[in-house]
Amino acid sequence: HEVFAEWMKGDLDSYLIEITRDILAYKDEDGSALVENILDTAGQKGTGKWTAISALDNGVPLTLIGESVFARCLSAQKDERVAASKILEGPKPAAFTGDKKAFLEDLRKALFAAKVVSYAQGYALMRAAAKEYGWNLNYGGIALMWRGGCIIRSVFLGKIKEAYDKNPALENLLLDDYFAETIKGLVPAWREVVAYAVKAGIPMPAFSSALNYFDGYTTECLPANLLQAQRDYFGAHTYERLDKPRGEFFHTNWTGEGGSTSASTYSV
Repeated sequence: HEVFAEWMKGDLDSYLIEITRDILAYKDEDGSALVENILDTAGQKGTGKWTAISALDNGVPLTLIGESVFARCLSAQKDERVAASKILEGPKPAAFTGDKKAFLEDLRKALFAAKVVSYAQGYALMRAAAKEYGWNLNYGGIALMWRGGCIIRSVFLGKIKEAYDKNPALENLLLDDYFAETIKGLVPAWREVVAYAVKAGIPMPAFSSALNYFDGYTTECLPANLLQAQRDYFGAHTYERLDKPRGEFFHTNWTGEGGSTSASTYSV
């Protein structure tokens, strides 16, 4: 409670941080923290699922919301998880022995970085949908609308408005000067937190997914070349070459026994 109350004074000031602060302070009838007595199975009404489906339909890597939905699905498998925990043993919970204050600051930075990526992915989906459906969206205005009253309202929505006011054609929020410089300073702490969680056996699907997205988005050459070669091998889906113009596709007879006919369509 005290940590979240402190975070509310800075960049993380947002509705969800605010209510989490309050929840962690709320006592049950016996004086214990009420949240510790709530069954660890999360429900859902479908908003996240619909958003993830829309992202898949538009070919947008909306990884954080997707992982959040799957995390809820996994939490709902309570009986199965209890049984699995008795068979498939992971790291045992242990008391933290490092510099708690320093680690909490790393955690704050990691949370902020993941939140920025989440908004960046959401805006990427809106841009893709606007292109697909011919919408003329006011991206800065949308940020202000959220700030006016919404569960995802956050203090840095004003920075998002500034980013799109400065460049309405901004391809990704992470490319804005403010967010690019901000997230650069958060990455080392972000990696430390995710690495610690992995070693301790603590699932952090949204944090780690956000970091994987950031690493993938900032990698000039991904190993998808092997993936595309595999697709061409088993399905003749063709591939493009580094030494040829984009839009020119090739098919290889990998075994020497297949035909030369490639698939009629190519999809990214």
